[in-house]
Amino acid sequence: MVKANFLEALTSGKKSAQLKREILRRYMLNGGESIADLSRELGLSVPTLTKIVGELIDENFVCDLGKQGATGGRRPSIYGLNPSAGYFMGVDIMRDVIVLGIINFRGDMVVQRQYDFTIENTRQSFDELCGHINTFIASTRIRKEKILAIGINLSGRVNPETGYSYSYFFFDEKPLTHVLEERVGCRVFIENDSRAMAYGEYVYGVGNGEQNMIFLNLSWGFGIGMILGGELHYGKSGFSGEYGHFPFFDNEIICSCGKRGCLETEVSGCAAHRQFVEKLKQGNISMLSSQFEAGQQITVRDILDALSKEDMLAIEVMEQIGASLGRAIAGLINMFNPEVVVLGGTLYEAKDYLLLPIKSAINKFALNFVSKDTSIKVSKLGESAGLVGICAIVRNKMLGL
Repeated sequence: MVKANFLEALTSGKKSAQLKREILRRYMLNGGESIADLSRELGLSVPTLTKIVGELIDENFVCDLGKQGATGGRRPSIYGLNPSAGYFMGVDIMRDVIVLGIINFRGDMVVQRQYDFTIENTRQSFDELCGHINTFIASTRIRKEKILAIGINLSGRVNPETGYSYSYFFFDEKPLTHVLEERVGCRVFIENDSRAMAYGEYVYGVGNGEQNMIFLNLSWGFGIGMILGGELHYGKSGFSGEYGHFPFFDNEIICSCGKRGCLETEVSGCAAHRQFVEKLKQGNISMLSSQFEAGQQITVRDILDALSKEDMLAIEVMEQIGASLGRAIAGLINMFNPEVVVLGGTLYEAKDYLLLPIKSAINKFALNFVSKDTSIKVSKLGESAGLVGICAIVRNKMLGL
């Protein structure tokens, strides 16, 4: 089946296409079901569903997984997604690396690689990004025509609906997605990195089917992704989640956005780095003191490694960030009343050193009758959340789910 019309059977407005999408959605959730099970769940006759499932098999979306069930009596055939029907690729751009992965039609990650890459808002950086994508595809055993779409995570202002990114690679009048499609030869979607991480954690991590979840992306910067009513929340222009630029502090620290006093200036990886280095300059002692005095660069990773070894200065910095973050989370809880708030991004590794001051601040600043139903959790997927999330988002978009 040709790539251009591969999904035509699913994306039309016909009733049969809607039913096919619902069946595929159920297979995604359950792994596979018998036609009798589908009949009971969907309230449709067995002959009708036999016909629809047969069409999905002919169209290569579904395959017979064999007979399963109890040994006694006639065992029903179980049908599920055909893993080789097509593939979806994700590109997660972090601060110093780019991680690329491909999932099969069933959602299993089949190949994943990482390359050194520092994103910059230059054409040279854009060319390097396209080169990594093409190199990665060529290095796999998956034929390019079998890759149905590519999703790319970018930080900052991203409008997935129009395909424009306003923080990176805003060089042409054409949407960034169109320019990327010309360079890589595949359908391309773009997404905000915090939203993709939120969706990955919601579907495969600690989301646990909750309808309202807020994901905190504590990386070099600070953003959030929101699941409201079981759906990713985008806002009018696709820019929701820029909580890191809420004017939270009365300080003179210039944020990456150019304004002063943003939440990100005191609650983020860059804030942890700045505070740690400032304390070293003031004469505070750390196991990283000799490295600092030798003029060697200190990274956020160095600080987290020191934290894992119970370095007192690293602990002090993280507790300070946790206290500020807890106050900010209290505001989110009062506004959105979510079932769960998930701590993710690079700093999620700090865990209890952040969680304890966070919970203390929530108890102090959140309304008790609102916060009592909100649990605070640490990411299950860690730094894989973004890649997992963008792959799942792209699959849903291409299947019209």
